[in-house]
Amino acid sequence: MSQLLVFAGSTRQQSFNRRLARVAAGMAQEAGAQVTLLDLADFDIPLYNADLEARGTPPDVLRLKQALYAHPAWIICSPEYNGSYTALLKNAIDWASSPVKADPAWQDGIKPFRGKVVGMLSASPGALGGLRSQSHLAPLLLLLECWLAPQAFALGQAGSAFDEHGALVHAAQRERVRGVVEQVLWATQRLHGN
Repeated sequence: MSQLLVFAGSTRQQSFNRRLARVAAGMAQEAGAQVTLLDLADFDIPLYNADLEARGTPPDVLRLKQALYAHPAWIICSPEYNGSYTALLKNAIDWASSPVKADPAWQDGIKPFRGKVVGMLSASPGALGGLRSQSHLAPLLLLLECWLAPQAFALGQAGSAFDEHGALVHAAQRERVRGVVEQVLWATQRLHGN
């Protein structure tokens, strides 16, 4: 049974990307995966500052590192702000990839990322669906030694894409999300055997 971590780069309550993350998590559970739906709002992570880090890595950063490390596969739902991914997502990644010199378990900053199979989704009210956020996020994930699923999906016109229960209205959109989920789970089986 594949262990999959799903999260969005937003903490806004009515975020389209949080809705999309819930859709993807549900599809992965239907496919037999053991899914953790992570909410970055549950983590008290300050803006990255090396002086702050020198006084001690915040406990929630260590908790985030552990959550990322414990799952061989992830799906990231990335909002698009000014043509790129959010400061929230970048800050979380910067903290999670920073070595903890005082902790032998986390002295390797790439450890939470190395070898993870990652699928990218995004949603936006615009026509491109956050596609530009994915184009910026992909090189960062590759730099951190993640494996990126070739399939990705950007959900455009997201304001009308979900019904009152949070499900995607159109079958074609559901199939595109399912394609990303299935490819991530397929690759995880082959790379990690779980």
